[in-house]
Amino acid sequence: ALVGLRSVDGAEADLLREREFSVYTMSDIDERGITDVAEEAMATAAAGVDGVHVSLDLDWLDPNEAPGVGTPVRGGVTYREAHSAMEIVDETDSLRSMELVEVNPTLDQHNETAALATELAASAFGKRVL
Repeated sequence: ALVGLRSVDGAEADLLREREFSVYTMSDIDERGITDVAEEAMATAAAGVDGVHVSLDLDWLDPNEAPGVGTPVRGGVTYREAHSAMEIVDETDSLRSMELVEVNPTLDQHNETAALATELAASAFGKRVL
């Protein structure tokens, strides 16, 4: 399941259709909300398997939230939406591994993106306010 797409080229779009990936665009998040989309994506990804691997591209977030990424595209998820999605990942109890990618320290501002990546990983593995 791919969540939060907002920019794909023609060949990528063809491949996603051909392979019948579960794809959720930013428009889906805008229309349905991050909770509904993340719950459905996790249910799809976890169906019939022992566990799920999450590859979290930090360029999924809006560049205002994560400035230190290699391919910033305006219109990504907010700080709170990203944490909500990671909390849903944890709630499914199917997460077995995770990678955080697209962090570019040379583009980061005051380590904001790296710190955010750490926070999101903590949320995915169960960290909560209470």
